[in-house]
Amino acid sequence: MLKTAIILHGTLGSPDGNWFQWLKHELEAKGLTVWLPKLPHAEQPSLIEWAKFVRQECPFAINEDTLIVGHSSGSILALILAQENPTPIGGIVCMSVFHDNSLKWEPNNRLFDIDFEWKAVQRNAKKLLFIHSDNDPYVPLDQAQFVANNCNAELRMIPGQGHFNLEQSQGYKAFPRLVEIMQEEGFLE
Repeated sequence: MLKTAIILHGTLGSPDGNWFQWLKHELEAKGLTVWLPKLPHAEQPSLIEWAKFVRQECPFAINEDTLIVGHSSGSILALILAQENPTPIGGIVCMSVFHDNSLKWEPNNRLFDIDFEWKAVQRNAKKLLFIHSDNDPYVPLDQAQFVANNCNAELRMIPGQGHFNLEQSQGYKAFPRLVEIMQEEGFLE
């Protein structure tokens, strides 16, 4: 049973965006201790800087009792945290993940300053799930499929949901389907 959770926003994001506060409340209601940090320099992030920040600032040990939920570049950070963690992490759920800046989006020019080590991610993530939409305007489905394949993990596709954010719908202040999927996949009771 997972006891702690980290929720990671993406580039140009914040803890107050999208469904993050709602998910924090939902996980806390299930008895988890939840950390929802404001990642530094989200306007021009660096995975090296973000990973160092999380390791230094997280108020609990990141281990087999920990669930990490990342959105967009926050999901990439979740994978890097697993890759570098000295012990396995209980579960990682990645929303709208991608593996490079081939779309040439200027705010992500500094993001990929760590190389992926897929075997280390596989070894250190006890459970790993990717969730993506078929019409994400920022991240093509093949980007998420590439990451899922390299992590030997499942990719769940939810059609017509864009980037799972408020641009898609004001309904994304909450995200009940995410909790349902995490229950279906055994991340939550």
